[in-house]
Amino acid sequence: MQQQLSGIVITGASSGIGQALAEFYARPGVLLALTGRDATRLEAVAETCRQRGATVEAETVPVTDQTAMASFIQRIAARSRLDLVIANAGVSGGFKDWDAFDDYVRAITSVNIDGVLNTVNPAIPIMVKQQSGQLAIVASIAGFVAMPGAVPYSASKHFARAYAEELRGRLAPEGVRVSAICPGFVTTRMTARNNFPMPFLMDEQRAARIIANGLTRNQGRIAFPWPMLAMVRLLGLLPYPLLDWLLSRAPKK
Repeated sequence: MQQQLSGIVITGASSGIGQALAEFYARPGVLLALTGRDATRLEAVAETCRQRGATVEAETVPVTDQTAMASFIQRIAARSRLDLVIANAGVSGGFKDWDAFDDYVRAITSVNIDGVLNTVNPAIPIMVKQQSGQLAIVASIAGFVAMPGAVPYSASKHFARAYAEELRGRLAPEGVRVSAICPGFVTTRMTARNNFPMPFLMDEQRAARIIANGLTRNQGRIAFPWPMLAMVRLLGLLPYPLLDWLLSRAPKK
């Protein structure tokens, strides 16, 4: 009897942390289900993973498409046990024109909030039925403090972190593990556009190893690097008028 494949879904897998995680988990016996916006880059990642022995399904399914994402996850669950779903897809950016602000905010939140819901929610009933599985939602250290220079990125990452931590408590009795992943600055296509200093910047392969190790240990919150986290947590302890003054002078995207 053929052994059932271990299904791992990763969104935003065509570059950055998503790519590094896909390559980390690529091995025989694993069905990697990868999504990404760039078909050429996504297929290159898929081929690397196949060379490492994984079975790979790679599709440019928009995480903003609720129906398409649900169908994608259900197709993977029909072929394998759904062991891990990583809601990694995310976008950031800046704006200059306040007349276009509403469109900008909705474009960011449609990926960073709706994309999380469209990835995670279809997997929940499947994992509950299995009485096993793990959900990982990629937030950010920016999700610990409201950052005026990162509207609405910071707010969307607050949501991602809080949603993961709420689901963790609710799903634990069902045998489903949930983790909030809160990286600092990682060398990705997103951070490459930043024109300000990024303290404790680390490469995506190292970030992937930290994330995977944390998931293996079932950490509820995987936040790194610790000096960056410590700085942000200390900021949060400041009296609000002082914190408000400091954050209003932070670099803007």
